Amino acid sequence: MLVMPIAALLDRWLSEPSRYHPLIGFGRLAARTEQAIYGPQQGVTANARRLRGAASVAILLLPALTLATLIENMPYLGALLSIAGLYLAVGGQSLSEHAISVQQALLAGQLDQGRLAIARMVSRDTQTLDAEQIAAATAESVLENGCDAVFGALFWYLLAGLPGVVVYRLANTLDAMWGYRNTRYRDFGWAAARLDDALNYIPARLTALSYALCGHTPAALRAWRAQGANWKSPNAGPVMAAGAGALQIELGGAASYHGELTQRPPLGFGRRAEVRDIERAIRLVQRALLLWLALSVFGGISLA
Repeated sequence: MLVMPIAALLDRWLSEPSRYHPLIGFGRLAARTEQAIYGPQQGVTANARRLRGAASVAILLLPALTLATLIENMPYLGALLSIAGLYLAVGGQSLSEHAISVQQALLAGQLDQGRLAIARMVSRDTQTLDAEQIAAATAESVLENGCDAVFGALFWYLLAGLPGVVVYRLANTLDAMWGYRNTRYRDFGWAAARLDDALNYIPARLTALSYALCGHTPAALRAWRAQGANWKSPNAGPVMAAGAGALQIELGGAASYHGELTQRPPLGFGRRAEVRDIERAIRLVQRALLLWLALSVFGGISLA
């Protein structure tokens, strides 16, 4: 019952390893797997490309799942390695640090530095964003990645231990690499994207509920109910809508991706996001994390 709190404390104290993070090595392995299996650019049908993508996911995840299962079942050492694995999977402190670097640049009036800092967090075009747009993009990223970087990993640890955490985090990484709807990855990345959607379905809704409980509850629930399904992502929508409602701000709206302006539906109610809302979003995620940790410890004591 103490694995989650210890892992969370390690993340808070140490943040992510600056070098030799296992996910960096996994990303390199995934890139080599893609290079070996993707096949020629032309002459491969959409279904065949999907099969190649699904095979790549299986080749990468099944050995990791097997190894994590063996590690977890090791006497004594298994518990320590489970703590280490969950610590490496949880990235809440790194998320906060990235967001704070954006906030500091904006408060110092360094707009160009703010654009560079937010470019490390989002996939949209950032070269022409003003201070308000940068603040909104940062708040959106903090709220959305609260699920991917924190609560999803905790949920899968609670449900399936270290194997669940490993599969979840690696699937999330593959989706980040291959889950694009462009010419190259629309079919090859289909399996990675669908797996990530499935693994995040329940965690996303628990994250949305956590934001609602730790912020302005009526506005969060109303935004989730009215706006969550309007977003292009079935999981990011509820999370971001509830988060925006909990903070009583409005997110969403127009954004440029790869030079193309996209009109996104609004999320939340109230004023547009401001620089100070970056820290408010971070604190909302932190309060929700404390709620999860408290419930995990209390639940463990009750079951003991």
